[in-house]
Amino acid sequence: MTEDTELRSMVADELTRLADLLEGLPEAQWDTRSLCQGWRVREVIAHMTMAARYTDEEFAAELRAQDFDFTRLSDHLAGRDADLPTTALIDDLRSERMREWIPPGGGRRGALNHAVIHGLDAAVPLGLRRHVADETMRFVLDDLTRGAVHEYFGTDLRGRRLEAADLDWSYGEGTPLRGPAEDLALTLCGRAHDLE
Repeated sequence: MTEDTELRSMVADELTRLADLLEGLPEAQWDTRSLCQGWRVREVIAHMTMAARYTDEEFAAELRAQDFDFTRLSDHLAGRDADLPTTALIDDLRSERMREWIPPGGGRRGALNHAVIHGLDAAVPLGLRRHVADETMRFVLDDLTRGAVHEYFGTDLRGRRLEAADLDWSYGEGTPLRGPAEDLALTLCGRAHDLE
């Protein structure tokens, strides 16, 4: 199996597991504040699934309308599309387009990171602990520490050693920072978590 095929399968699994987790959730819980600043669960899922609703041309037109500011575009589309029925957002998570989507400049690994991290952004505040498959979590942790990607999120790891408590994975040198792999991934992305 090629890495591309393996990653595609991991993305599909993560999106399906998240859809299964959210399906049947009471409507009021979609308004729970997520780990993404300023977004509820519904905005996170709307953001995650943009590619299911917008063609490349439509996305480019929306980006132009926001003066090519991707952060502003993300907030605008997430806010607007959060009003979609939750059943539609779940269908978008399961759509073939989401399984094939590759973020610009991110490759399939970027698609996997997007699915895992935003899935946690939505699930953790709901108290719905999801277990990301070990091999998937390794890919994500390796990506977030490779080439100092974590610095994009303002995470400084100088003098720290990250150690997963539930997975054979570690990174760095120095004072240990230990916790579940999912919490380490969220910490690398600038989401605060209580770690040892």
